[in-house]
Amino acid sequence: VQLVESGGGSVQAGGSLRLSCAASGYRGSSYCMGWIRQDPGKEREAVAIIDSAGSTSYADSVKGRFTISQDNGKNTLLLEMNSLRVQDTAMYYCASTTPWGGNCHLLSARNFGYWGQGTQVTVSS
Repeated sequence: VQLVESGGGSVQAGGSLRLSCAASGYRGSSYCMGWIRQDPGKEREAVAIIDSAGSTSYADSVKGRFTISQDNGKNTLLLEMNSLRVQDTAMYYCASTTPWGGNCHLLSARNFGYWGQGTQVTVSS
């Protein structure tokens, strides 16, 4: 499995960014995918998760502001980020599990076995 993120950058508070992740190498369809962020000195946080049926879940810190989606035809995972806050500053990683038959929305960051290289998001005040 290969995951390649793009779309990070710098934005002022209140602004928006869209992250993309090109995914390849999957066999089958029962994977959980998500966006995970990490700021130096803080624990990794799974901010948004989507399962193979398209159901989504979000960390409380981003609910109502971030939207995760996937374009299966293009094998692309997206994260729309609106109303960005300084606290959203972090390295954002696209991540996936190995084939998973359980509830994706109960997973934490450490359950994801495949990671992209990350893309930096910096929000300034």
